[in-house]
Amino acid sequence: MATEEELFASVDALLEEEPQLPPPAERARLREAAGITQARLAAALKTSTQTVKNYENGRSEPKPPRLEAYQRLLNGWAAKYPAHGAPATAPAPAAAPQPEVPETFTSPAATATETTAPVETPAVQAAPERPARPATSRRPAAKKAAKPAVDPRFPHGPLAVLDGDGSAYGTDGIVLDCPANTVPELVEWTLRESGLGAAKLNRYGKDSDPLIVLTAAAAVKLGLPERLEGHEQRRSLRLPEDHPVVKQVAKAKWQLTQRGFGPWARIYRKAQGRERQCVQLAILSWDALDARSWPGVSEMAPADIARVLGVYATRVITPRGSTAVSGLELMTALRPPTKAVQDPTTGNWVSGYNSGSLGTQPMDPAPPEATAEHPVVVQSGWTGGFLNEEAYQWVRPVGLLTDEECLLPFAVGLDLNTAFLAAAARLVVGLSAPDHFHTPQFNPKIPGSWLVDLSHIELDPRLPSPFTPTGERPTGPAWYQTHTVAYAQELGYDVHPLEAYLRRDTGAYLDPWHDRLKNAYVDTLADLGVTRDLDDRQFLAAMERHKDVDPALAAVLSAIKATVKGGVGKLRERPQGKHYKEGERWPALQRPTWRPDIRAAVISKARVNMHRKLLNMSRMTGLYPLAVLSDCVVYPSPGDSPLDFLPYAASGKPQPGGFRLGPTPGLAKLEGVQEMAWAVDLMEQGYNPARHIKGGDAVLDEGE
Repeated sequence: MATEEELFASVDALLEEEPQLPPPAERARLREAAGITQARLAAALKTSTQTVKNYENGRSEPKPPRLEAYQRLLNGWAAKYPAHGAPATAPAPAAAPQPEVPETFTSPAATATETTAPVETPAVQAAPERPARPATSRRPAAKKAAKPAVDPRFPHGPLAVLDGDGSAYGTDGIVLDCPANTVPELVEWTLRESGLGAAKLNRYGKDSDPLIVLTAAAAVKLGLPERLEGHEQRRSLRLPEDHPVVKQVAKAKWQLTQRGFGPWARIYRKAQGRERQCVQLAILSWDALDARSWPGVSEMAPADIARVLGVYATRVITPRGSTAVSGLELMTALRPPTKAVQDPTTGNWVSGYNSGSLGTQPMDPAPPEATAEHPVVVQSGWTGGFLNEEAYQWVRPVGLLTDEECLLPFAVGLDLNTAFLAAAARLVVGLSAPDHFHTPQFNPKIPGSWLVDLSHIELDPRLPSPFTPTGERPTGPAWYQTHTVAYAQELGYDVHPLEAYLRRDTGAYLDPWHDRLKNAYVDTLADLGVTRDLDDRQFLAAMERHKDVDPALAAVLSAIKATVKGGVGKLRERPQGKHYKEGERWPALQRPTWRPDIRAAVISKARVNMHRKLLNMSRMTGLYPLAVLSDCVVYPSPGDSPLDFLPYAASGKPQPGGFRLGPTPGLAKLEGVQEMAWAVDLMEQGYNPARHIKGGDAVLDEGE
């Protein structure tokens, strides 16, 4: 028989357990019976209206001390407003024990059913004490397509935005209560309780680490400075090693990557078995979200920031840094360098090369593919020249304008949608190290760099040369990527390379990257009302208003475009910092994805694609461009619309080969319209009208 002391100990243990709340539906009934609104209850509990909604629909549970206060209130209401048929003095029925993890519990069968139906994002309302936000940040969510099945390991999505009151805003309107008061506590909560993360994008890849975005208030609460001040470039700023938070992280046996504790901080422990222990932090007030890539997002309410980043994470990748970093990481996530293979000798499973990837080891480029400061160049004394495969920056000489062109009323700019992404489609690149060849026969199917003289090719001077980024005719032998040389051959000219650096192992490395980003771009545009079924007139009208349909999704679209451009740029990241000396290896060279030859292939193909359209336009319409800047071209026009000069067949369909309007990568949209006199004036001053056709900055320094 139990002793009195044992009985009292058992009873005390029950008393010390967290109080149990009535079921969610009963909580809502009691509040409504008392005539109290969700907003008023939120004010009493010092939380947000959305959090109260989550308490009442079972999405999340309160944590102490809010838990005790909420239970006391519910018990009082239960005594006053008993359920139908229950005595007035009866307490509210005890609920089954709630899980400590603040998440919605669903049976596997229910999950399979619910996740295939459209889900409305709950309306976002700020807590009463929160300062007013711009109206645009509370725009109702657009209609959602059917959701993919939820990974049971990550029921609350890939990320959350943590505010100063402990509310962690996730995707689909979920709000979790985060009790953390320090960064190590936040990391532990994220990995153990939050239910955040995302499944791998490739069967041989790794799951995405959960992302916690900190508002300024959350950063201060966790002991971080509200702003990160310093004289270096913003992206290079870090907390000093002796900062209390950095010490806290080390004391808790967590580690920071070589990037340190900056706007994007990655905190980790070495993996135990197959389980990664890593959390990505992004601090909004430290400019983690660059306004050029994420316009207006930092000023949005936390729930709306979570929505923007959540859509991007679902369609592209969970952000891991700048959009450029995310673009590069996406390549590796979709083409992991290794996979498990069985050792034929021992039968054991070991890590092996994943065919089609770039592998795990960095690879030095051929000297002409490198940059002037690269060790390959400095240590070898290379003086043989470099690849100059860059995007167009060309203006037609004013002397080549005709009177008829100058008398046209308008200059109209066309912009190719994600031109670099279109160039990445079915792009064969080298996967192995370069081999050196002398006087090789040109083969357009082999990726590499060719030394060849294209100066003898004479083309119409009213078009830019396809062989140089300036559009000027080459003056002698130079290094070109395969696509540039192949285009010379396509135009009917003989090519006789003097040298070449070629790669024997090849593959369409960027294909999955292209496919995922293309779908993300097209789907996001469609959500903004720009769909593939529109005719050209409807397309132009939809593009004119698409940014106002939903500013949050417009920001996602901007980030997708920046991911394409930045990801390609990262393939040839230059050294940073004033202390760098030529010939030293810089950190980016340690990545297998430091591949300037792949960057050159993308840009070469994009520039050739642009020239092919320019040439076809001149043949079909007799029109010649005024200027080209990367993926934007400006034409003289009799009207203020592309419809006034683009070539159409008698049936009304666009003529193939020229510029065509549409929402997919490689098709064109309107960039801007100005008076022809404005464009000619800029050209006479040496400026590029394509840079300024949007208006408002025609006198800015073009070097910016």
